[in-house]
Amino acid sequence: MKPALFSANSEGACPTCNGAGVIYTDLAMMAGAATTCEDCDGKRFEASVLEYRFGDRDISEVLAMPVDEAKDFFGAGETRVPAALRILERLSDVGLGYLDIGRPLTTLSGGERQRLKLATHMAEKGGVYVLDEPTTGLHLADVENLLGLLDRLVDAGKSVIVIEHHQAVMAHADWIVDVGPGAGQEGGRIVFEGTPADLVASRSTRTGEHLAAYVGKQ
Repeated sequence: MKPALFSANSEGACPTCNGAGVIYTDLAMMAGAATTCEDCDGKRFEASVLEYRFGDRDISEVLAMPVDEAKDFFGAGETRVPAALRILERLSDVGLGYLDIGRPLTTLSGGERQRLKLATHMAEKGGVYVLDEPTTGLHLADVENLLGLLDRLVDAGKSVIVIEHHQAVMAHADWIVDVGPGAGQEGGRIVFEGTPADLVASRSTRTGEHLAAYVGKQ
């Protein structure tokens, strides 16, 4: 079958809700209301498309799987798809294993979008990665996984620049450039440049004071 049939943004979309899964009603002066599409029951696809199965699941059930569950689904047996598995493993590596693979991009947080972009570029041959607050929304255990991934990128000869306030990331860095002396309009100058250990030892900036307190608790 044509791949376009299995996209809710293309030929396979439910004609009633245009693949959105919900019907939006304009209530004039009040906020609009969204109700589940009765024709597709929120599955986003027309009925004829949902008759096709991959393994024991239709396309809406596949897209509803979290990344970590999808890794098992695409990793073995009759549903094994190595190309899909490689993509899912990269998503899991950047701490996105909990996301449904059909999740709309517009519902992702800034940190999730950063990590999604990182997972995308991991398949390319770029030499420098610049990340802006990639730990946003991450559980501490996922931060550890992200640090492990960044270590692997560095070990592979990549340069990784991270703009970050998370103390675990700062403590893990090879080199810190601290901009201050305060935040926003009070900052703008480099107030320290060196290793995390040197910053902790000097405690010459606010960042150094907070990092020293964090390291002291570890």
